[in-house]
Amino acid sequence: MDTEYPVDVARLRDLEERHLASVLHRTTDVFVERGQGSYLYAPGGRRYLDFVMGIASVSTGHSHPKVLAAAKAQIDKLVHPSASAVHYGPNIELAAKLAEITPGDLDVSFLANSGAEAVEAALKLAKNVTGKPIVIAFQGGFHGRTMGAASVTSSKVRYREGYEPFVPSTYLVPFPHPYRCPLGHAPENCCTACLNYLESMFERVIDPHNVAAMLIEPVQGESGYIPAPAEFLQGLRAICDRYGILLIFDEVQCGFGRTGKWWAAQHAGVVPDIQVMAKAIASGFPLGAVSSRRDLMEKWAPGAHGTTFGGNPVSCAAACATIDAIRDEGMIENAALMGACLQARLRALQAECPAIGEVRGLGLMVAVEFVHADGSPDGVAAEAVRANALERGLLLLTCGVHEHCIRFIPPLNISAAELDEGTAIFAEAVEAVTIRGGVHSQSGV
Repeated sequence: MDTEYPVDVARLRDLEERHLASVLHRTTDVFVERGQGSYLYAPGGRRYLDFVMGIASVSTGHSHPKVLAAAKAQIDKLVHPSASAVHYGPNIELAAKLAEITPGDLDVSFLANSGAEAVEAALKLAKNVTGKPIVIAFQGGFHGRTMGAASVTSSKVRYREGYEPFVPSTYLVPFPHPYRCPLGHAPENCCTACLNYLESMFERVIDPHNVAAMLIEPVQGESGYIPAPAEFLQGLRAICDRYGILLIFDEVQCGFGRTGKWWAAQHAGVVPDIQVMAKAIASGFPLGAVSSRRDLMEKWAPGAHGTTFGGNPVSCAAACATIDAIRDEGMIENAALMGACLQARLRALQAECPAIGEVRGLGLMVAVEFVHADGSPDGVAAEAVRANALERGLLLLTCGVHEHCIRFIPPLNISAAELDEGTAIFAEAVEAVTIRGGVHSQSGV
């Protein structure tokens, strides 16, 4: 593959091999030099339709003109003074914009650098203001790679192995996935069973009055794009209210219009006490945020938490432009419309392909789960389809504990023609791998 690239890319690959830590896993061997709209471009001009979008970070498409203009203008004025040292405009403007779109009365924000940092801040806020030690999270959740975030992450064992002991008084309980209920119940009973399990933990293991917070993704990301049933989020809200527990929603991957609403939890009509955001907040510029009610934030004493780079002026300017673009250009409405079209086409493909066990998601956060004939997860088929699609010019990522799901994360402003292109390539890859390629017979079925 290197021979297709100019000499400078060969030099960069050599430097990468010698100087970039191999712990950073790369899912493809593709080298790109620029992005525009829904496409990434490799040196030499080959383009890839990007259904990864920086892992849901570049939701307005690559190089959105309004975002770039705002960032460039800010660079010319002020790059970094540190918000802990002086006051400046972009972080204040962003906090005000977040207050306009965050749910309920979550109108005070702390700005960080990333999703993991925002999760850490949310957990510290909850413990600090309640004075309680226990945090409950949900099996299959992914919340980041730092120690506190890893303590509440359980989407794959590789995110945890080699790092114990984790933060004490952290408990993991089942997340309702009707297609694969973790408690073995039928789909229609899975939600109730998981809520009952949580209540039984309060009777046997956990004193609910010592719980600071429950942390959950309204749509689990790394575990396979699994939406929490509305009644489950509503049940958690009721349980938290009963025991005085703070409810934290991690909207890092599913927020900012990805699901066809500003926030995924809006599909269930539930407002958390604390909301965590990052990824799409600034169209690819590093930034994270935690929003909560004023009464909680005012209990978090000045100096109890802090940051050097959080709320960077350039990132905040990009974030303000991102929010404006999402709102003013109808991207949320487009995500709902294009997401419905995407799921309809994928379900039509599912009807023709036994290797597809389920199509699920909300808006433009959609997954296709690949299975063996006995219904068990088939990571071999999913990876083969992803690789085949890449050869055809479509960039996709897998997810799920067995990497058996392919996730679709196109930009929120994707056009109908681009969606047609992507779904057609995916269908060709599925046919080549699961029908003509015989992956199932190779993987033991």
